[in-house]
Amino acid sequence: MEGKTIQIEKPNLLVVEGQEEYCFFEALVRRIGLQNIQIMPIGGKNKLRKNLKALISAPKFYEVSSLGIVRDADANPEAAFQSVCDALRFVNLPVPERPSNPVGNQPRVAVLILPSFNSPGMLEDLCLQALAQDPAMSCVEQYFQCLQQNGLSLPNNMPKARIQTFLASRPEAGKRLGEAAEAGYLPWDAEAFNMLKDFIQLISRE
Repeated sequence: MEGKTIQIEKPNLLVVEGQEEYCFFEALVRRIGLQNIQIMPIGGKNKLRKNLKALISAPKFYEVSSLGIVRDADANPEAAFQSVCDALRFVNLPVPERPSNPVGNQPRVAVLILPSFNSPGMLEDLCLQALAQDPAMSCVEQYFQCLQQNGLSLPNNMPKARIQTFLASRPEAGKRLGEAAEAGYLPWDAEAFNMLKDFIQLISRE
């Protein structure tokens, strides 16, 4: 979004962290069958405040009905939520009291923290929950056990490493998470994704 002319084309906006999340949520929105949501990558959580300011200055922002913001919890879900709230407050947009609780009108604003407001982590953690019953996941865990048994260090970011190892088991290996979502490699009907579907339905309600 940074450095680009922002084109608002739909009444409901879903702001996500980056291109990976953009592809993921685009695939999910198509799966649900909604036509009235525009996904906007913000260019990273550290740029949220700056790019929200640019967003509200864009032509047609006054026509926006709903604004949803999705952010990873990282190490501290409460701090992540407060960071988004601070950015909203900075640009004089409505500030929700808690995640998934919309507030305001024109636009109605809601915030979603992943994998949940009570758990540290990221989008990949939620995807791993959805993939828990996939037969390939036992092979994924055996791979990392093998690394440890051979005295090798584990990756710094285990959720991302587990996802990439899982994706190596799919017909076309080497895809990133967003590309895997577009390719249909994720189980959209899994219970773990219900919170995402509910949030998107909430944002799309006019």
